Amino acid sequence: MKKICVVGASGKLGQYMVQRCLDKGFEVVGVCRPQSVNKLDRFKGRISVIPGLTNDREVIKTAVAGCDGVLTVLAPWGIQQYSSGTARAVMDYAEPDARLIFSCGWHISRDGQDVYSWKLKLFVKVFGAIARLLRLVELDDQVEAARQIFQSDTSWTIVRGSDLEEGESQGLPVWSRHVGDPVLASNLTRRVDFALFMVEALENDDLIHEAPAIVGRQSPSALAHMQTTSNELV
Repeated sequence: MKKICVVGASGKLGQYMVQRCLDKGFEVVGVCRPQSVNKLDRFKGRISVIPGLTNDREVIKTAVAGCDGVLTVLAPWGIQQYSSGTARAVMDYAEPDARLIFSCGWHISRDGQDVYSWKLKLFVKVFGAIARLLRLVELDDQVEAARQIFQSDTSWTIVRGSDLEEGESQGLPVWSRHVGDPVLASNLTRRVDFALFMVEALENDDLIHEAPAIVGRQSPSALAHMQTTSNELV
């Protein structure tokens, strides 16, 4: 049985990942802030929970010990290097051969070849400035976390999510190496399917050292892409 650590287990995405791991028969260790432990009550008796800040190195060291994989939500909370501190701790303490899967938004770019809409660029600029001023969110620290991951020789994958919505699963999302690819134009993924992609990436070696940008499999742009691909094969 594989043992998987979910860092940020109490959030909506984290809970979906926990459930998906349990469905696959994995042993699960969840890390979440102490004030959020009660959000994991529905998993009581089925997972181990380690309360603590996810950028607390001792908490992460304990949580990832003996784990075959680590699923990490790179949350940009506050202005205390929460994302980069979490990513650094995971990479430093995870088992040498562990698969490390991180989640973030489309605004992260690995090679500078992503093409962003003016709406997304404006949102990141304005929201990022306001959130930092209010000491709520630090998007630049997510960028720094991604930079550190890209430079790491661990078996990492960064899954870059589009806008998210609730709803029944539509299946495994479609992905591209670069934002701006027409297949991603719908910019919408079910949160449950974001979790599905994260968990499936644990066993997909083709995604090692990739930063896939994902979109819902049943979104209009994905369906159009699949139709075009089908036509090309005829």
